[in-house]
Amino acid sequence: MTASTTRRSSAARSRWAAMGAIAVTGALLLTGCGDQRDKVTNTDASGKPPLFSLLPKEIQSAGVIKVGSDINYPPVEFRKGNAVVGIDPDIAEALSKQLGVEFEFSNATFDTLISGMKSDRYDIAMSAMTDNKSRQEGIDPDSGKKVGEGVDFVDYLTAGVSIYTRKGDTQGISTWDDLCGRKIVVQRGTTSHDLAKAQSKTCEKDDKKAISIEAFANDTEAQTRLRGGGADAGSSDFPVAAYAVRTSGGGNDFELVGDQVEAAPYGIAVSKEDAQLRDALKAALDAIIRTGDYEKVLKKWGVEDGAVEQGAINGGK
Repeated sequence: MTASTTRRSSAARSRWAAMGAIAVTGALLLTGCGDQRDKVTNTDASGKPPLFSLLPKEIQSAGVIKVGSDINYPPVEFRKGNAVVGIDPDIAEALSKQLGVEFEFSNATFDTLISGMKSDRYDIAMSAMTDNKSRQEGIDPDSGKKVGEGVDFVDYLTAGVSIYTRKGDTQGISTWDDLCGRKIVVQRGTTSHDLAKAQSKTCEKDDKKAISIEAFANDTEAQTRLRGGGADAGSSDFPVAAYAVRTSGGGNDFELVGDQVEAAPYGIAVSKEDAQLRDALKAALDAIIRTGDYEKVLKKWGVEDGAVEQGAINGGK
């Protein structure tokens, strides 16, 4: 769920062309408090895990990293039956083997994840969250005012943003400029939401009609609204839009239009006070890139074109 207000072009469908190979297999067994707790268990039982000593003492003692996540964003994280599957959970499982602690996912709406981390409900947020300067510095993207101390990010994947419409009903929409005077559905607090608001202002400056924006708590609700004819277009991260186009209604509900924009890194969000945890996560990410476990996850979900060569801290702009 990207969040940036500076637009820049990126490769279109070729960047995630392998998306058609997305699998819907692999799972995290549900444990703990029913619908809210999902654990990724460390499967390396032979001796002390290689990077365990890098973790803060309190994490070592707890044996768990508490993760805030919006588990309703396929294919990044979503439920399939009684299991949680997706790119983020699989990467977390690989990280757990290096760190020797469980990653315990708690479900929440996307726009509450950072505040939940600040209130110590979560140790980290991992939910297709884009690393950008606004989030790093705690700046509200609309007002430009500082609203918090910000967070640090460990960057692990790259993705852009796309527009999609009902299949066979594009209404000539292929760029953000084409949305002037139209209605778009988005998930609240994401780059799609920010881009829609910024584009609406541009439309008005150009003496065109503003964009009517309807924002939802999750992307599934936005898709439902568009599917039912309640909007002209929707927007979300490219992997998510491509997955919806491929799977919704057996591929008969939606189609992608135009090129993706805003290519930027997904990051694991960590409090600025938890530099030791941040650095341990980066070391674990670098380790799974070296071992090939990272590549296996991306291939499983068909998103190899979004791979990073190594972890980065606060690499977003």
